[in-house]
Amino acid sequence: MATPLTGQVDFEVHGKVAHLILNRPEKINAMTVTMDEQMNSYIYEINNNLEIRSVLLYGKGEKGFCAGSDLTDLGEYGSNWEYRNRFDRNLDYARAIWLIKKPVVASLHGWVIGGGLEMACASDICVASPDAKFLAGEIRWGWHGGSGQTQLLSHRVGPGNASLFLLHGEPVLAADALRMGLIQELVPREEVLNRAIVIAESIAEKAPIAAQMTKHMVRISQSIPLETGLLYENDSFAYCMTTEDAAEGQRAFAEKRKPEFKGR
Repeated sequence: MATPLTGQVDFEVHGKVAHLILNRPEKINAMTVTMDEQMNSYIYEINNNLEIRSVLLYGKGEKGFCAGSDLTDLGEYGSNWEYRNRFDRNLDYARAIWLIKKPVVASLHGWVIGGGLEMACASDICVASPDAKFLAGEIRWGWHGGSGQTQLLSHRVGPGNASLFLLHGEPVLAADALRMGLIQELVPREEVLNRAIVIAESIAEKAPIAAQMTKHMVRISQSIPLETGLLYENDSFAYCMTTEDAAEGQRAFAEKRKPEFKGR
């Protein structure tokens, strides 16, 4: 009998920030089907709990953020056709990150490989340490990633840089990932998680409707023509201005105090 694979995805809520924690450090947080199921089980709570306003994503252990899927566990997804339809079965952890409506801040260190890279691409803001190494090495084994690797990465860093990742199949260092725009900040290893927490908590203090609409509009900008996007942005802005939070923001500005946003 095969030895059961250990590891889990922990879910914690600290104030207004939900923490998604990959907890399989002995395997560089390589994702199993069980961990995939756990990740997907948290998304409904994150999207529908009004107390949660932002999300922090990180992996435990010194070796890295995530080594992607555990290839020894892929058979647990079922047949090739069942694996192809994993989106419909809520069985894709990178897709789960993409489906989070609230801003996601990822803290990255060490190895960020395959599905780990896809989770980073599905996040809104990435903070990394200098030891971070990004790898889309699937091409070396006969396939490419299937959960955003060719699409989200291309949107994030441009087609030429994405092709370097995907076709060359060699590690990309943190400094180059910063230059390409894959990550937004590069900070010392001992500070990377704390910096990501600061950003996530700062976002959580903002008006939640405006924050979610802003995330939505940034995504929209990647899919529609600029002129259409500008019109859509104006409509989104007009909606935000009808909220109680917008009225509170205006009062707080006039009264020179910190606003108290309620998400209404």
